[in-house]
Amino acid sequence: MQKELIIEHVTKSYGSKQALNQVTLHLKPGVLGLLGPNGAGKSTLMRILSTIEKPTEGVVTWNGTDIGKHPDVLRTELGYLPQDFGVYPNMNPLEFLEYMAAMKGLRMKSARKRIDELLEILNLANDRKKLLGGFSGGMKQRVGIAQALLNDPSLLIVDEPTVGLDPEERIRFRNLLSTMSSNRIVILSTHIVTDIESIAPNIAILFKGRLVTYTTPEGLIQGADHKVWQCIIPTAELQEMQDKYMISSAIHRSDGVHARIVSDFRPSQNALPLPSTLEDAYLYAVSPLGGAL
Repeated sequence: MQKELIIEHVTKSYGSKQALNQVTLHLKPGVLGLLGPNGAGKSTLMRILSTIEKPTEGVVTWNGTDIGKHPDVLRTELGYLPQDFGVYPNMNPLEFLEYMAAMKGLRMKSARKRIDELLEILNLANDRKKLLGGFSGGMKQRVGIAQALLNDPSLLIVDEPTVGLDPEERIRFRNLLSTMSSNRIVILSTHIVTDIESIAPNIAILFKGRLVTYTTPEGLIQGADHKVWQCIIPTAELQEMQDKYMISSAIHRSDGVHARIVSDFRPSQNALPLPSTLEDAYLYAVSPLGGAL
């Protein structure tokens, strides 16, 4: 049976602060890139989907079952890497993953085989007996990714997973997610556009707790067509232009600042149109120009 995660009109409030407001999504196997700036509500939504918290309003169903009322239905099929994942510094990766497997109720014989596979995939095999307290941030993150994959989950949620990873590790991790997504739902929550550009066939953007858009990368880029410009700005005028326009990049050169500007209208007479990128389209979507609140 194909897996299905339905999020219907989910709202989450903490006192007078509303972290999510009427979010609705319908997900099937594949990668969903969940984009949004810090504070957009991404982590709150991840905690609700991982059954750590319950929505103030709305419902989340996993294959037709309300996970707010029956969280164990999802927990056995869930892999979750939170943004603030921590490890036990006096354990090595092998000990830690065996401990996490026991916590998940996995049979140890099959779990040990799975741990060996994951240590190889995540380039940790040679460090399996080194204490986690001596690991770099990127190495600890790879251990976190391994624990999320221990039970071969049908729903995998990863919140800002590439923080601390070097470029080669980020590519390796993105390829891993892409390979795994054919028969499971993968939600990759991030504020880094390049993390999802090559692997996510669908993108949802949260901004101030609201779902701004749910579309394909191609659809998002089309929304910013004819709204990206390049112009050369005198260095002394850069601040004034930043106050008026959304500048996605500014490169200082001998003839001035070469600025990439996202705007509905030509920002200056010397501005030249540019093809939009996914990052341009994302910035447009979370701006007042794109309808964000």
